[in-house]
Parts: sequence; C-alpha cells; structure tokens
Amino acid sequence: MFALLALLCAAPFLCSNSLAAEVAAPFPGKKSVWNGYDRYDFPVDGKNLLVVVPKQAAPGKPWVWHGEFFGHKPAPDIALLGRGFHIVYLSVPNLLGCPDAVAHWDKAYAELTAKHGLAKKAALVGLSRGGLYCYNWAAANPDKVACLYGDAPVCDFKSWPGGKGKGKGSKGDWALTLKVYKFADEAAALAYKGNPVDALAPLANAKVPLLHVFGDADDVVPWEENTGLIADRYKALGGSITLIRKPGIGHHPHGLADSMPIVEFIAQHAGK
Repeated sequence: MFALLALLCAAPFLCSNSLAAEVAAPFPGKKSVWNGYDRYDFPVDGKNLLVVVPKQAAPGKPWVWHGEFFGHKPAPDIALLGRGFHIVYLSVPNLLGCPDAVAHWDKAYAELTAKHGLAKKAALVGLSRGGLYCYNWAAANPDKVACLYGDAPVCDFKSWPGGKGKGKGSKGDWALTLKVYKFADEAAALAYKGNPVDALAPLANAKVPLLHVFGDADDVVPWEENTGLIADRYKALGGSITLIRKPGIGHHPHGLADSMPIVEFIAQHAGK
C-alpha cells in the first residue's frame, strides 16, 4: 500500500523530469557547447548534421545553413545566435556541391523543417567552395531560400578548382570534381552548364537577395570569374545583389573586420 502511494506521488515528478529533459534537448545526438551555446550532432541520411541552438529561438525559428567551413570566422554566427537564429552545418566534404551533395541537403532540410520546426526558408552561407553547395542547392530549391551570403565563393568549378582562367586551380580537387560529378572526361566538365553562374534564373525569379564579400586580389577564386559573373548575370535577370569589395585582399582573410553588415543582411531577410 505504502509502495503504491509512493509511486503515485512520484508520478508527477517523473513526468515533470521527462518534460524538462525534452525541453532541454530539442535535438537528438551528442550534446556539446560551442561559444557558449548548446550544439547537437546527429546523423541524417548517413551524414553528420550539426545544429547550434540559441538561448531563445526567434519567432519562426530562423536559421543559417553553412555550405562548408563551419566555425571559421564565427563572429556573424555568434551575433545571430544572440538574435535567436539556429546555426546548421551538414558534413558532406569532398562532394563540391555535386548532385549527391544536393540530395543529402534535401534530407537534412526535411529533417530540420518537418521534424524540428525550423523556418521553411534558410539563410545560406557559402564560404569559398561552400558557394558550390549553397548555390547548387538554392537553384534546385529557390522557394526554400531566404537569402544567400557568399564569402569569396566558388561559383564556377572551371575557375576553381579547374584553374581554367586566371586562378591557380587545384589539380587534386579538379580530379575530385570530375569524379563526384560523374563526368566522363574533362571535356564533359568544361561543357557543363550547371554551375552557379549558369543557374541564377530560379533565384532571380524567387527574388532571393544575395550578398557577396570578396577580395579583389584573390588569385585562388578570382572574383571576376565568380562573384563578378554572378553580379552581372543576376542584375541582368532583375535580381538583387550587394557587393562588399576588400581592396588588395586575396582569398584570405575571409569575412569582415566588422561583421555587422553580414549580420544585418541575414537578419533583415531571414529573420521574418
């Protein structure tokens, strides 16, 4: 009798603890701390999905999705976390934004929006080769993109890693490009018309705003072959793009000394 009473009395406490645990762990997987914020790592479609959670989510649960190099120059992410944004990165390195990478992103997007309630439109951040991931997924899913910020982004793999223009190129990454895109040979890669510079119409039609930060002395990802082409073609399509030029700066350092223009751009377009 006493045991039954004790169990009944404990039941509300047990339910309360269970509820508290659910609130404290909005995502599954391994929990850690990133710059003072809870981080969760868990598998989706066989790949590691990383989510950093704000202390208090902003209305609508806005979020930032990195194409590559999560954690590099983190000031904008930290500021946006403070404004209630979630920060996301799906680890699919060495796929260079190929169709397989886009398919993995599709699964991650479905997981984050349908199961965890993140906003239907994400702010994409494409740093360097991350530009291939962001632009290629955006072109296939323009209705799911709030805005796109490119930081010295690769927008044409012929430029980098191909090195078919002014840039240095990367022999190993060019061979990887041919492999992951499943091109029969280099000629097929050079004839390909699915690079970001070729696939801007869906984004322009969806009125996705763009921001590019670039160094005008970049000899790795030359801005004329990447950001410059994007800007000219996007404007011709009626799209909106903001350019922030860093005179005399090469591919590094990325970002801005004062990251507020980046933060405000993302907050304005994705924080609704």
